[in-house]
Amino acid sequence: MKCKRNIIFATLLVLVLAFVSSAFRNKPITIFMIGDSTMANKPTTGDKADNQERGWGQMLQQYFDSTKIVIDNHAVNGRSSKSFIDEGRWQAVLQKIRPGDYVIIQFGHNDEKPKADRHTDPGTTFDANLKKFISETREKGGTPILMNSIVRRKFYVDPNAVAADDALLKADGSEIKSNKTIASDTLVDTHGAYVVAPRNVAKETGCMFVDATVITHDYIQPMGPEESKKLFCWLPVGKYKTAPNGRQDDTHLNIYGGSVIAGLLIKETVKQDKNLKRYFNKKVLKQYGLK
Repeated sequence: MKCKRNIIFATLLVLVLAFVSSAFRNKPITIFMIGDSTMANKPTTGDKADNQERGWGQMLQQYFDSTKIVIDNHAVNGRSSKSFIDEGRWQAVLQKIRPGDYVIIQFGHNDEKPKADRHTDPGTTFDANLKKFISETREKGGTPILMNSIVRRKFYVDPNAVAADDALLKADGSEIKSNKTIASDTLVDTHGAYVVAPRNVAKETGCMFVDATVITHDYIQPMGPEESKKLFCWLPVGKYKTAPNGRQDDTHLNIYGGSVIAGLLIKETVKQDKNLKRYFNKKVLKQYGLK
């Protein structure tokens, strides 16, 4: 009798596990995104209906069937790896990660800034935060994908490039006018060691790494100073209610730019991950002139 009960129990356990496994398989994979304004979702309704700014994460879903892959973008304007943790934003993401999910990690633009609530140092505190994201994602059964920052569109030396990012986010663009002249046809780096640190962390931890700095540099550099404006929020005076005074923004992407950069970065991502590659719609790349 006892043996029979054990057999029944074992059979029921197998059925339950099979049901749970099937349920998980039928749910779409979630790609969580954590980062700053260059990745974040931007408002597009109400008085922001004509807003032209987009984070590249906001434009990523079009590259995947939403029944198979769901993009859950938690990137927020102005956040560094430090403030993202301190504000409880990382904990909120961590609680949602299921085995098989992915987390794209991209910080640097705001870690560079001197404000105490955001600043980290490459090689120490910045690296430690990136390692925290990686290790805790893995503990939940997820796959971390580490990226460094996309380039700023700087074809001239601008000592205020980092500090200006906050002003660049002002809705009317009133403080965004640039009096700089183009000094050359060569992009000038503004990130320094903050793009090197993620490379080092990825190597140390064995984390998948997408070199967003190199990818965006190599795409934007051949475009030159004028053509590259079509990727960023360079807006004429009087055309958009959200930027009545126009805008000259070399950091934040527009609708087209967000889509292009999303395509470039996810194209490299799926090269490294065969599972995601199965769901990648590479035909969308052609819409934006990408191969």
